[in-house]
Amino acid sequence: MPRPNIIFIMSDDHAAHAISAYGSRVNHTPHLDRIADEGARMDAVFCTNSICSPSRASVLTGTYSHVNGVSSIWTELDYRVPTFIDALHDRGYRTGMFGKWHLGEHGVSRPRGFDAWKIFPGQGDYIDPEMIDENGSHTVTGYATNIVTDLALDWIDEDSDKPFVAMVHHKAPHRPWIPDEKHTHLYADGNIPEPETFFDDYATRSKAVQNVRMTLADDMGSEDLKQDVPEHLRGDEKRRERMSWKYQIYMRDYLQTVQSIDDNVGRVLDRLEEKGIADNTLVVYTSDQGFFLGDHGWFDKRLMFDQSLQMPMLIRWPAEIAPGSRCEAVITNVDFAATFLDIAGFDAAEVLPTSQGRSFRPLLRGEEVEDWPDAAYYRYWEHDDPIHGAPAHYGIRTKDHKLIYYYGAGLDVPGASREVYEPEWELYDLNADPTEVDNVAADPAYASIKAELETKLAQYQERYGDEPYRGPDTPRPEWGPYDEARLARVEEYVRRIRATS
Repeated sequence: MPRPNIIFIMSDDHAAHAISAYGSRVNHTPHLDRIADEGARMDAVFCTNSICSPSRASVLTGTYSHVNGVSSIWTELDYRVPTFIDALHDRGYRTGMFGKWHLGEHGVSRPRGFDAWKIFPGQGDYIDPEMIDENGSHTVTGYATNIVTDLALDWIDEDSDKPFVAMVHHKAPHRPWIPDEKHTHLYADGNIPEPETFFDDYATRSKAVQNVRMTLADDMGSEDLKQDVPEHLRGDEKRRERMSWKYQIYMRDYLQTVQSIDDNVGRVLDRLEEKGIADNTLVVYTSDQGFFLGDHGWFDKRLMFDQSLQMPMLIRWPAEIAPGSRCEAVITNVDFAATFLDIAGFDAAEVLPTSQGRSFRPLLRGEEVEDWPDAAYYRYWEHDDPIHGAPAHYGIRTKDHKLIYYYGAGLDVPGASREVYEPEWELYDLNADPTEVDNVAADPAYASIKAELETKLAQYQERYGDEPYRGPDTPRPEWGPYDEARLARVEEYVRRIRATS
């Protein structure tokens, strides 16, 4: 059998709980569900740094942020670190990249190792987006999700006897959530169910988490809502009513953009069937991280709560994956590169020696792997996020527990005014408290569990070569000071967002 083709479809900020294959209460995604029905649903896939650019860098390189250099949206991919695309391209694969790239100096560097590419600068636009290719920048007429799919399918259709890997990267459902016109009638009745933790009071949470600036009630602004908050919903006494009003608008727009993704995934699956190559093509659907859909009263991501931490991952490969498979093993985005190389017939240790991940191909076949890691290590590096105030933290997530350390560090970034907090711990019993509302880090009954998890956390940091926080002089992957040009971009970004919040 020839080497398999690989189609890697990645959206941006698509939470697993907005996919019906994962039991969504708010929408239906028949084409994404088709991948799960005909292949595998991965139930414990986690990002290692829940923000766009770092996740993308980890997917490509199979490394953590402190290795590849992309700790935040403001930092650079170290191009000395090879990618699985480099490895496949050098070994005879045709390689294509279409859509959201978001790597390099604020997301505008050129992709490397691709035979064909066409990308959005930065975040990209939904309608008539600017796109960049080897011939320069130009406007493409249409809706972004359709355009990206068109580009990918046209490239796949090109005659070639080589196997291919196509990276199909959608902007959706990233804010500001502008739907395709044909989906604007969906979810418009204002009856989208609110999550169980919608009115979370954060009573047991760390001070740093209590003060993040990503609440629907107070931090979602007119730019996201496309309208001002009505006068009768303003003020502290109207906070709950305002939250519910914003939630319906937010979720309507978010889910409408998701529907376009689902439609276009269907187009990809149908084309593979038409071409007769479905059986020998690995199709992967994922998102660069999860997203808060009103969970805990929040939007955005960054924090280590599961709605942000979990990446949806649906995989179909009829040649090897049994239909309707489910995998509950702990996997991270650092494992993707080694897995794709393995499926293509190469040993990551040989062709991508910098990779810190491990192939989960045996798990896809339903095999038991005795020494498979039982935890995911996470670290959020954007210490002084100027918009959302998310605190620096790292932690460990096992099947049963989650331990998080908010280490209280801040960076002197212009425009950032977040208070620097004292270090704090959070511990969650995921069996007794699956919604993560009861921090038991200070509960004597959990003292031994906390100690065990602290030991495991240290072991994982040592395994991956990450330095625990020991003070402001601890090495960080900032890779040099902010230069004047980058400072200016940060200041402008902060000014623009705050002006509309």
